[in-house]
Amino acid sequence: MESVKESGYRKNFSLIVAFIGLISVLFVLSLFLAFNFSKKKIEGDFISAKTNVLEESIKPYNDFFSNKLPEISYYNGFLDSATAAKFVDTILLKYPFVKKVVFFDAEVRNMRYEDNGLNVGEFSVGMKNAYQFGTYIPEDSVKIFGPNAVQSNATLESFNELALKLYTFVNKLDTARTPTQEELFNIFSNIKHNRIDYFNIPRFEDLKIYKQMITKKLPSEPVYQQDMLSFELDPMKIKIKNNRPLLYQSVRIEPITYDPLETSSEYETGEITLGGPFSAYKLYFISAKSFIKKEIFGYFFPIAALILIFYGLLLLVAFLIYRNLNINHKMFKLQYDFLTNLTHEFKTPVSVIKIAGNNIKSAASISEREQKLYGKILDEEADKLNGLMNKLLAFTQIENKAIKLNEDRVDMVEFIESTIDVHQLKHPDFKLTYEVTDFTHFITDPVLLGSLFDNLAENAYKYSPPNRKQLHITARLIKDKVVLRFKDAGIGIPASEINNIFKKFYRIQNQYNQAGSVGLGLAFCKELVNFMKGEISVRSVVDKGTEFKIVLPFNQ
Repeated sequence: MESVKESGYRKNFSLIVAFIGLISVLFVLSLFLAFNFSKKKIEGDFISAKTNVLEESIKPYNDFFSNKLPEISYYNGFLDSATAAKFVDTILLKYPFVKKVVFFDAEVRNMRYEDNGLNVGEFSVGMKNAYQFGTYIPEDSVKIFGPNAVQSNATLESFNELALKLYTFVNKLDTARTPTQEELFNIFSNIKHNRIDYFNIPRFEDLKIYKQMITKKLPSEPVYQQDMLSFELDPMKIKIKNNRPLLYQSVRIEPITYDPLETSSEYETGEITLGGPFSAYKLYFISAKSFIKKEIFGYFFPIAALILIFYGLLLLVAFLIYRNLNINHKMFKLQYDFLTNLTHEFKTPVSVIKIAGNNIKSAASISEREQKLYGKILDEEADKLNGLMNKLLAFTQIENKAIKLNEDRVDMVEFIESTIDVHQLKHPDFKLTYEVTDFTHFITDPVLLGSLFDNLAENAYKYSPPNRKQLHITARLIKDKVVLRFKDAGIGIPASEINNIFKKFYRIQNQYNQAGSVGLGLAFCKELVNFMKGEISVRSVVDKGTEFKIVLPFNQ
């Protein structure tokens, strides 16, 4: 039976070891895969996240181009230099990449301009005045074309380009179809290198009149105000918004032709074109590989932590399974020993009773001496059986709180002397002494207290060598507690077994237990003390002796 139990235990232990080995391999493999995933993820982000940086960086330009620029059309050609200056001031403050703005106060008419505009047939687009605003000039507007101003050929060229686009569009205009806003915006704006020119968009009715003005001279000789602004841009003033600072160590604007003379394997680089009027420039990204590796580990560590937590949970499960198997094994062994010892304890008195009964039954006549002998044997063995059954029953009742504490006044000296007399009668070689200090009586359950004394006295006698069978009992009142000590000179208890002696069915393996023991004595004492709302502890030195200490509440 023992070999079967040990074999099963070893088998269970081997399964747990195999399980831990398997999840450890999976743990290492998961970490390896997680690191590779993190590495590919961050390397992929280095390529793809450039678009996000570009979008965030040129958001102000997109806002300027899509929202601020079309505001010119709201004025319907009636901007003057003062209003234009205020409009430009807001642009220069809000959009630092706008370096300079030129405002053209222009008009479309049915009369020719001699030298300051575009003349096609009877259709003319010309400048009356031009003003320049910028961060490097005085705050007041500077007139660069018109009376009292020096004419700039570059200014004329910019104006004439957009005026030509206006003429071309009007000449091809289908007056039966209203053009879309997108078409109008594309016609009335001109995007060039670091510059955007924009005419205010006329009403569709005005465009129809413009078309008539191309082919003939109208009797009324109409004149329409037409404003134009030319924005000179500086891409180096675009504020870069690096929304991945842990990925891109440095992001800067460089010409599209920029190519570093020295490239190192220690760095990762990338680029993306700005587009639009900044198409000659690009965002240039550069990061040291060691810098990117920090981001890889930053992404990897949370994943590794989750894997580690999961691995820890699996280890905890393995430990709990192993502990339960171990506990079950110990409980099985304890129950097996309990049944074996209990059977032995019952078997011995039953066998003696059976032998005595057979002798009485088979004897032709029984003498008075034999009658007394058999009667004594039957009485003693019946007492043993009754005592064993009472202990088991009392243990069960106490565990299940099925009995009540019967409180009575106990004379401590008389109680201890009575206990000593009983045990010395049973064991003449048992030397018992006692000492009672600071009190004589207290209220408790005398039956349960007697069970405590009897069990501890029996233990002291059983686990002491023949020449040291002695027990000293002390009872002392300390504050509001009764402290009982039972000190013997027995074989002692090993330190490794101290925590086990109060467990049910547990027996220390030694020569004094070979005759069989149920393993309930000290467990019974523990339950009794707990039931009496007290505490029990033990101190022991091997081959020197053991002292049990019981602390009970003092009730008067």
